[in-house]
Amino acid sequence: MVKPTEHATVANAPWSRERLKDALRLYLVTDQPSLKGRTLIDVVQAAVQGGVTCVQLREKHANSRDFYAQAVALMDLLRPLNVPLIINDRLDIALACGAHGVHLGQSDLPVHAARKLLPPEVFIGWSVETLEEVALSAALPVDYLGVSPVFATPTKTDTATPWGLEGLQRVRALTPLPLVAIGGIHLHNATQVMQAGADSLAVVSAICSADDPCAASQQLRELIDVH
Repeated sequence: MVKPTEHATVANAPWSRERLKDALRLYLVTDQPSLKGRTLIDVVQAAVQGGVTCVQLREKHANSRDFYAQAVALMDLLRPLNVPLIINDRLDIALACGAHGVHLGQSDLPVHAARKLLPPEVFIGWSVETLEEVALSAALPVDYLGVSPVFATPTKTDTATPWGLEGLQRVRALTPLPLVAIGGIHLHNATQVMQAGADSLAVVSAICSADDPCAASQQLRELIDVH
C-alpha cells in the first residue's frame, strides 16, 4: 500500500511548483451523491490510505454551516497525514477551516480578488475550459490549472465541450503550470491522460463510487507513479 506522505507534504508557504506537483498527483474531488451511503470521512480516509495525495471538498448544495463542518472534519483527518485540503469555490470556508488551497471556476470570484484575500501560503487552482483562458492564466496569480473536462462526465454536467486528449496536449504546450486533468477519468484511460501532459489526475466517481476506495486509489496511484 502506498503511504500518503510519500508524495504529499504539507508545510509552510511558499509552495514551489515541483512540490505542488507532488502534492496534487492523485487528486480526489468529493461528491456526496457518489458515496453509496457511506460517510465522507470513511471514503476519504480509505482513499488516502490507498494513495490519494490531496482532497478537494466540493459541496455545491450544502449550506455554509454544513460545508464548514465537513471542512473542519476533513482538516482534522488530513492534517496529521500531511495531505492538503482544497476548498471548491468558497474562500470564506477555506479561510475559516485553514485549508491549504482553493479551487476557482470561471464563474467564481476573480483570481486577483481571491489572491488579495488569501494568505500567501494558500495556493489557488483555476479551471480552464478554452485555450484563451489558458493563455490568460500566464498573467494571473494561479498555482495550477484544472483542465476541465477532459472527457464527458455525469458528475458535472454544466461544463464546456470536453478537451479530449488532443486538447490536453495543446494546453500542455501553452503553459508550464501544473495541470490537473479532471472529467471522466478512470483506471482505463488514466495512462493516456498522463501521457498527454497531465501532471495529476483528479477523480470523483472512480474513487467515491468504488466498492473499495482504498484499492481504487492504490491502482490509480500506481499508474500515476510510472510517469
